[in-house]
Amino acid sequence: MPARAYVLVHCDVGKARAVKEALAQVPGILHADIVTGDYDLIVVAEQPTVEELGRLVLERIHGPPGVTATRTHVVVG
Repeated sequence: MPARAYVLVHCDVGKARAVKEALAQVPGILHADIVTGDYDLIVVAEQPTVEELGRLVLERIHGPPGVTATRTHVVVG
């Protein structure tokens, strides 16, 4: 079973749409939604292993200009 996570993303003011568009191009990102509340985006990411999922989050989801912080919730069941 692939490793999946929900990543909550904070963005700089006015950058949520640009971040969403950048993340939509990343392999392993299944879905990204702009939301209201404490975070700006909720991203669904999936990779074959937890290690690869971690690399995706650290190297690609943290990467786009405008991302200021993330919180990752790995699916366990």
